Amino acid sequence: MEALIANLGLGFSVALSPVNFLYCFMGVVLGTLIGVLPGIGPVATIAMLLPVTFTLPPISALIMLAGIYYGAQYGGSTTAILVNLPGESASAVTTIDGYQMARQGRAGAALGIAAIGSFFAGCVATVIIALFAPPLAEVALKFGPAEYFSLMVLGLVAATVLAHGSLIKAIAMTILGLLMGIVGTDVNSGVARFNFGVSELSDGIGFVAVAMGMFGFAEIIANLDQKENRDVFVAKVTNLLPTLNDMKICAPSILRGTILGSALGILPGGGALLAAFAAYALEKKCVKDSSQFGKGDIRGVAAPESANNAGAQTSFIPLLTLGIPSNPVMALMIGAMMIQGIAPGPQVMTERKELFWGMIASMWVGNLMLVVLNLPLIGMWVKLLSVQYRLLYPAILLFCCIGVFSLNNSNFDILLTVAYGVFGYICVKLECEPAPLILGFILGPMMEENLRRAMLLSRGDPVVFFTRPISAALLVVAIILLLMMLAPAFKKTREEAFVE
Repeated sequence: MEALIANLGLGFSVALSPVNFLYCFMGVVLGTLIGVLPGIGPVATIAMLLPVTFTLPPISALIMLAGIYYGAQYGGSTTAILVNLPGESASAVTTIDGYQMARQGRAGAALGIAAIGSFFAGCVATVIIALFAPPLAEVALKFGPAEYFSLMVLGLVAATVLAHGSLIKAIAMTILGLLMGIVGTDVNSGVARFNFGVSELSDGIGFVAVAMGMFGFAEIIANLDQKENRDVFVAKVTNLLPTLNDMKICAPSILRGTILGSALGILPGGGALLAAFAAYALEKKCVKDSSQFGKGDIRGVAAPESANNAGAQTSFIPLLTLGIPSNPVMALMIGAMMIQGIAPGPQVMTERKELFWGMIASMWVGNLMLVVLNLPLIGMWVKLLSVQYRLLYPAILLFCCIGVFSLNNSNFDILLTVAYGVFGYICVKLECEPAPLILGFILGPMMEENLRRAMLLSRGDPVVFFTRPISAALLVVAIILLLMMLAPAFKKTREEAFVE
């Protein structure tokens, strides 16, 4: 316990330094802003800001990007409740009861309980990270190449199972991501692979180009397809603090949402989106009378808003301890770490204590900032919704192109980003989710490296993956998941869940 207190003391000294405090503030404000503006989620924003992080100190960059992610969960609830549009995908379920509450004149209570639930869940999730990440990182330090390879296989299989839409499409996107990851020069032989004679691809496909194209450009093009339909129902929001009766009703819902969100955030392919929908479904089963759900039940706001914030923050656990991304945002965070020259994995905790604990402490600081910022500034966030997207998007595209070019001063990078933007838009139209692709792209080179190391250590014997207990257990879980995917009953349940 003494070591934990000492480490948290180090973390707060890092997080509360003027520079890091400023970047935490910038992150949560920007996160709230992009959460409020429907169509620009945290994935697209973080992808766009990756070039900017190249010039920042590593701790400041990661604190800012983390703030954007969990800040977006707060901001997304504002538009979900007031405009019936989820500003962020994880807030989609909040529209069901939140907007109905606004129509009944209870928008203030809905916004208040969303902020309180999010703050409580964020604080609890941060405690969970502080308690469980260090021992998990110590276990991970004992992992060999075989265990890491098996863990990554399990991560990709789980991400595929939890991806939206068709399983075949999810598997295809994962494989495409793996193939993209091996483009470049082979580390062992020095031979160029799959670059088709293009010298610019000799170092591989740039992560920033893929991320910004698939998530940033494609998202913007897809949003321009849709007609703007924004009807702010509540002109002036009053009574932002929920009543004591509201708090009494919502306390169990917030607690259930926090626990469920914290657990689901750690899972590969999990995170805020899955947590919010699962919390809403659980809430309908747990309460005695669920007839008011969908008609303005305050518990239908409290549970998912708590779950999405808890899920957003506990998804940092596999990133900080194992170096494994559990969702697309964490994949982008790994990209940001690599840009900074930091090898993601358990060694971050031992070799860069100030980074590890500084990020954890900054989450407490950021959550407190969000409560202070969000509720008094509701009026300002609502006014931002009057900005026409057709004016907003060209400016965003311009800044994206400047950012991509500034990384290597290369026109090729811009062309590659545009190409991936078009490809991403085609994927949107074909309902192929880009998340498995980006996870495959990040994990592909790491999987290949660990596969080769394991085979070298075992002198070419593939049985090593099944003779080492942890590796064997991880592969068995992956195989069970694959068999479950093929089972008709599971496929039907999965499809029904995503439709709901």
